[in-house]
Amino acid sequence: MLRKISLRIHRNQPFNSCWNAKRLVIKISIILLFIFAAKSGYAVKSTISNSPIRVLIIDGFSNHDWAHTTKLIRAILQEANRFEVEVATCPADINDPVHAAFRPKFDRYDVVIQTCNDLGNKGAWPAATRLDFEKFVRQGGGVFIFHAANNSFAAWPEYNQMIGLGWRNTTFPSLTIKPDGTIRRIPPGEGKATSHGARSDRVVHRLKNHPIYKGLPSAWMASMVEVYTYPRGPAKRTTVLSWAEDPATKTNWPIEWTVSYGKGRVYSSTMGHVWLKENNPSGIRCAGFQTIMVRAIQWLAKRRVDFPVPSDFPSETEVKLRTLVGESAFDISSPSNGKELTQWSVFSKELRNKAVE
Repeated sequence: MLRKISLRIHRNQPFNSCWNAKRLVIKISIILLFIFAAKSGYAVKSTISNSPIRVLIIDGFSNHDWAHTTKLIRAILQEANRFEVEVATCPADINDPVHAAFRPKFDRYDVVIQTCNDLGNKGAWPAATRLDFEKFVRQGGGVFIFHAANNSFAAWPEYNQMIGLGWRNTTFPSLTIKPDGTIRRIPPGEGKATSHGARSDRVVHRLKNHPIYKGLPSAWMASMVEVYTYPRGPAKRTTVLSWAEDPATKTNWPIEWTVSYGKGRVYSSTMGHVWLKENNPSGIRCAGFQTIMVRAIQWLAKRRVDFPVPSDFPSETEVKLRTLVGESAFDISSPSNGKELTQWSVFSKELRNKAVE
């Protein structure tokens, strides 16, 4: 291309003046600059899209089995072969010497999976960590609010803004889905506080043609779902992605939703339940949930959502369960008690050593 340009200049545009020469040099420089920028931009984009997504799981306290949940999430993501996963465990006891030092470097990660649930005063993050987390999301980080994490931190205003909807009282509005598929905003004070009935297999209906759903059916059967009635929160910049019918009231409520917070993205779902001492939990064994989790993390990281639709993705009439790859790799015979499991909680061990030096 450069040879063609130089020949054209020589034959068709002779240098009659110094000014003409300068103009041509400027034009050529601009062309070369665009070529270089385009090629460089492509190379950078390609490198980013092919690199593993850096994921941080935060755990440490919950009324659910947080330790078991973390093991299974890690196993599922490792199986997908697209992620680098680390764990940061926040001590539930604020008097623990490591608690004050709990301050993960959020900017090292693309996506944070938040599993902590302080319902019943089970724990808290240090104030500095909360501010760091807000900054991380506001500046473009992705957050996956895993199941009961939407129960947590009701007194943290910015967390409420991030999650959009959660387990809250009637001082917040709620969203429900009408029979025609449109969303009705329920004002504060109307209806009940958030609750759910017994877990059951439910048909999940998608509302949007979201990148997470590309190639997926419009409805599928999810295993052992908790349908939250009256999920509540600020519900600002909130997009409901899917819904399911509550079997007791025959009303429709959100199952998945996203929130825009600054430049960041937040995804929430009520799927993926893992209860205390629950071996082989079917909620997280669901092929539909596992597929959507991987795709949601890709979207949160602002990558192309290219995780393939598996052959065992459930239909509208049949649940598809998988063998949990993490069950054989970890000992789950005893319930979580807040103590470190050093085989996977390396991050916490380093923090503890630093805190007690």
